[in-house]
Amino acid sequence: MERPRHQGMAKNTYMRWRLPLICLLWEVAMIILFGVFVRFGPEADAHWEEEKHKMNLTSDIENDFYFRYPSFQDVHVMIFVGFGFLMTFLKRYGFGAVGFNFLLAAFGIQWALLMQGWFHSFQNGKILIGVENLINADFCVGSVCVAFGAILGKTSPIQLLVMTLFQVTLFAVNEYILLNLLHVKDAGGSMTIHTFGAYFGLTVTRVLYRPNLEQSKDKQGSVYHSDLFAMIGTLYLWMYWPSFNSAISEHGDAQHRAAINTYCSLAACVLTTMAFSSMLQKKGKLDMVHIQNATLAGGVAVGTSAEMMLTPYGSLIVGFICGIVSTVGYVYLTPVLESRLHIQDTCGIHNLHGMPGLIGGIVGAITAAAATEDVYGKEGFIKAFDFTGSYKTRTPSVQGGFQAAGIVVSLLMAFAGGALVGAILKLPIWGDAADENCFEDDIYWEV
Repeated sequence: MERPRHQGMAKNTYMRWRLPLICLLWEVAMIILFGVFVRFGPEADAHWEEEKHKMNLTSDIENDFYFRYPSFQDVHVMIFVGFGFLMTFLKRYGFGAVGFNFLLAAFGIQWALLMQGWFHSFQNGKILIGVENLINADFCVGSVCVAFGAILGKTSPIQLLVMTLFQVTLFAVNEYILLNLLHVKDAGGSMTIHTFGAYFGLTVTRVLYRPNLEQSKDKQGSVYHSDLFAMIGTLYLWMYWPSFNSAISEHGDAQHRAAINTYCSLAACVLTTMAFSSMLQKKGKLDMVHIQNATLAGGVAVGTSAEMMLTPYGSLIVGFICGIVSTVGYVYLTPVLESRLHIQDTCGIHNLHGMPGLIGGIVGAITAAAATEDVYGKEGFIKAFDFTGSYKTRTPSVQGGFQAAGIVVSLLMAFAGGALVGAILKLPIWGDAADENCFEDDIYWEV
């Protein structure tokens, strides 16, 4: 029987029975759980006609599907094409980048529909799903794709599936704490998606530290065509990020505002990234790593405040700052994290998602604390922060405090969860490659 090439002395990367067994068993489990718990929501159910009469609606066009599906398409493309191709920069790990991203995302959206459904749309013993649930499931998986960037090329497909199982669970818990218990606003997920996903992934990769990874250093770089493929992912993400940050916003001014704020921040981020990429290189040449990644940091950093009255010039300022922070991080901080803290961050997610996510949380807290009725209008003020019911007495300064608390909770969940999951993934049973065989497609793929 043919065994895979380039196996390390103590590593068995043979997947013929392990990977099929995990995939098939887990998919059967999904089928059973969906059969028991998941049903169509009222706007997707065949009883929509009766529901329409109850709600005094006159046209099918008022079904939420027609408002949300265009945004869902954009977010879906970002998860599967954007993130997938962004990670194809490694010269010999293109199949693994796109293929394993496809695998973990396809499993993750199923588990996310269940986990988020139990927390947010569980009625009479059933999870009712509609197009907004699909968007939220993609958001959840986006956090997993972020974490995947830190361990890219160093883990087996089984490890990635195990990580996805736990991370989606922890994401749903963290999201519930922030959105339901703390009542924070985080439309584009600066805290729930990017901060949590980045520091979870960084903690996992720290626990999985490989002391002899320099043996694979020659494969960790890129070549001309692999960087070009990665740039495809960048452009898809950059173009669709306004949809990402506004996808689940309230119809009307909030959604409109979220798209504009993101659009402006992304545009400013490109210019400062280009400027500092050239400035920080001795010969003044641009580095494709910076252009592929740091140009997106502006979208991450306005995620929390996207729906707020950040203003177009405020969004430009956020993008301006994040282009600088992210590029400087790639040049100076990433090498320090690896040499001093033993954090081997393959894609530099700390620079694209971690620090910009923290900036986004801080900007959201400040913008919320500074909100006034003069700026929002009386009704707009109440609607923007959902100051109704048990929250009707909450003031902007208190809301700002809860927004800041959301950053802390996300970090704590990421560090604790990442340490636990990292310890599980470190067990010698998952078929990961030896240090000298990392970043190599032909360990798990027919090449």
